[in-house]
Amino acid sequence: MPALGKPSDRTAPRRPGRRRLGTVGRLAVAGLTAAALVTGAFVLPGAAGLRGGSLEQQFADATATKVAMDEAKNAISRAVGSGADATDPTTAEQARSAAAYVASERALPDPQLRSVPAVQPRRQRPQDRYAMANGCYALAGQPFYFKPTALGKYLLYAEDRTFVAAGGERAARPSAETVWTVTKKGARFTFRNGTGTLRIGSTSAFALTRTTGCTAYPESQIDVAGGPHAGVTPFQEVRGYVDAHTHGMAFEFLGGEAHCGRPWHEYGAPYALVDCEDHTVTGGYGGVLESVLSGTPNHDPVGWPTFKDWPAPNSLTHEGTYYRWMERAWRGGQRLFVNLLVENNQLCMLYPFKRNSCDDMDSVRLQARQMHAFEDYIDAQFGGPGKGFYRIVKTPWEAREVINAGKMAVVMGIETSVPFGCTVKLGVPACDAAEIDRQIAEVHRMGVRQMELVNKFDNALSGVAGDAGAVGPVVNLANFLETGTFWDMRHCEPADGESHDNNQVAVPDITAGVQDALFGAIASLGLPTVPLPLYPPPDHCNNRGLTTLGEHTISELAERKILFDPDHMSVKARDQAMDQIERMGYPGVLSSHSWSTPDTYPRIYRAGGFIAPYAGDSTGFVEKWRRHVGWADERFYWGLGFGADINGLGAQGAPRGADVRNKVTYPFRGLGGVTVKKQRAGQRVYDINVDGVAQYGLYPDWVEDLRKVAGKDGAAIVDDMARGAEAYLQTWERAYGVQPDSCRNPGLRRQWSLVRQLVRPGMTTRSVMGKVGQPYQRLGTTYRFCAKAPGDPKVMVRVDFSRKGVVTGVRRLG
Repeated sequence: MPALGKPSDRTAPRRPGRRRLGTVGRLAVAGLTAAALVTGAFVLPGAAGLRGGSLEQQFADATATKVAMDEAKNAISRAVGSGADATDPTTAEQARSAAAYVASERALPDPQLRSVPAVQPRRQRPQDRYAMANGCYALAGQPFYFKPTALGKYLLYAEDRTFVAAGGERAARPSAETVWTVTKKGARFTFRNGTGTLRIGSTSAFALTRTTGCTAYPESQIDVAGGPHAGVTPFQEVRGYVDAHTHGMAFEFLGGEAHCGRPWHEYGAPYALVDCEDHTVTGGYGGVLESVLSGTPNHDPVGWPTFKDWPAPNSLTHEGTYYRWMERAWRGGQRLFVNLLVENNQLCMLYPFKRNSCDDMDSVRLQARQMHAFEDYIDAQFGGPGKGFYRIVKTPWEAREVINAGKMAVVMGIETSVPFGCTVKLGVPACDAAEIDRQIAEVHRMGVRQMELVNKFDNALSGVAGDAGAVGPVVNLANFLETGTFWDMRHCEPADGESHDNNQVAVPDITAGVQDALFGAIASLGLPTVPLPLYPPPDHCNNRGLTTLGEHTISELAERKILFDPDHMSVKARDQAMDQIERMGYPGVLSSHSWSTPDTYPRIYRAGGFIAPYAGDSTGFVEKWRRHVGWADERFYWGLGFGADINGLGAQGAPRGADVRNKVTYPFRGLGGVTVKKQRAGQRVYDINVDGVAQYGLYPDWVEDLRKVAGKDGAAIVDDMARGAEAYLQTWERAYGVQPDSCRNPGLRRQWSLVRQLVRPGMTTRSVMGKVGQPYQRLGTTYRFCAKAPGDPKVMVRVDFSRKGVVTGVRRLG
């Protein structure tokens, strides 16, 4: 059989997905931007002016702020709100009682878990056109690695690291001419692309057989041994970590050019994990935002395969959620992931490079489409539609099935400054209730199931908490550009000393904001000379609260069972929103990343909601966990999440050091019994002790670091985190009108005789919950509820289901 052709170098691609300004153009713009920052060309006048000084001085000052930055990352809340009467209502006795209740929750029986294969078993001969994914097969007598570029499409990667191109020739680099669409007819496969059908000699239909000798396509490693954990039934209680706040599609926001790299590329890691052009053409000196945010004058622009300087915990402009890193988080125990579609139109317009619309809702729609493209790409890597670990879900019942199948349920959410076009100009809203209704219906059809009302600016729905410290003045000025007014911050004296909005400072330092420092850095690139307001002495509270349009929006979110997140609202607005939530009796409320306040967290728990504190450093998160345990409400299932806020928005957890006494030791045992080793990506080996949470794949290591930091309470914090996915799902179920369980809520217990009438054979799990509320336990094929009988206030009821989830029997226990 004739050999395939020799390599050529005619297929080197341009960098996909970016509008090319040309090296000279981008270098010029990057140089001008750098000069503007260094010389203080864009200066806010008066006491709120940006610092001037040399580049060296600015970087020295940035380095000096790192201790303050670390302390800010570990703060209990990112924004702190309402006025003199805002206070954490929890007494010391209530906190002790809550902690005792949480301890009793941990003592409950755990659901039975099983191990499932991460990928489908590979047959000797592929069963369909998707099954060759990342496998080694003989083609024309030679071994080729089949690297999927999309569903049913492949690169054929040869032993000598070349690609099969048109006419059976070889190419040194991937391109459209090396991507083959595969079809199967009978036992044979054909390969086609824009150049025609692949022929080798007289053969155009090939029988594929597994073989050895392939050169693996370059990709980041997983380094987790053992199958992912799953449930024994699709409807039982789940176990797994939940990230309630991350921006996986942030490569498209702020015009699509502020973020470097992307979570996937059809040609894999060497093309997805690359730096921005303005960083690359200047040898790392053109990355002005990266330099200001990290406190170093330049960085190595090479990503794959060396990753010398990025990704890193303080690298806010580089990709952190590459699909293999997300895969590692899933393999390490994560089972629920909330992807928030994000935009900020004013900062997008200020940034000099862009290829996408700056309209918030245009960006939301684009990112939603990209989520589905991402899901399809991961499916392609795992062997076909529905086979991948990343499953976009729209209901809690769908999410439960996904998690119990051993995959990761992905919830679509929104965090943007101008949702539905609802900006406000000099106090006049730019939207009305009918427009809000229309767009909520649209995003609901898209799959959005979690939402915030505000982000950085006041809008027609709510006042905003503002940004802390030095980032505050530049974002406040952007608020002025958007609304025609500055934040209406007034002096307030919250009773607990904590529940106020973010205090404004006189002298801004664009490196000092931590969680959202990128916003301040971008805003500094082109702000006009406008006098900023002089605020009274702190503490500060935004006088702008929840508007009637905001109230209407919350009602519409509840009507459509969309979880409402009051983070980023002014405390006045959040207090009003929680009043509304309580009047409505709507449990679908959560705080996803610590932009609420201590006066609100207990109210969220009391409403039946869920909380995921901002992840940050492991030491700080353990402190947050201890406090949240004291806020737990004994009427609801207990579990805790985290909000990573990764990808251009949130600094990640810093390393504690390789010489600390209680460092993470590798390998360690992860959730479900998997073995977690140090992760390799290209030439880089990651260690949580020295690298921190450099990228998303290190979150299993971060959870292990929590266990180490918590000391004698290490098992408790990991248990609470593993219960997080179940707690989120139960909040979401209650948003659909399902009553809380009757064991934790004695007032909801029905007479046993009535329960026996209501629960009939053949009913589904969901219909049973519609009749008698959430079960107290969901173990395997049985649910347990509480009822009452004459002379007995607590009767345990067991409902048995078939494997398909229909009632087979109901009986009283004891």
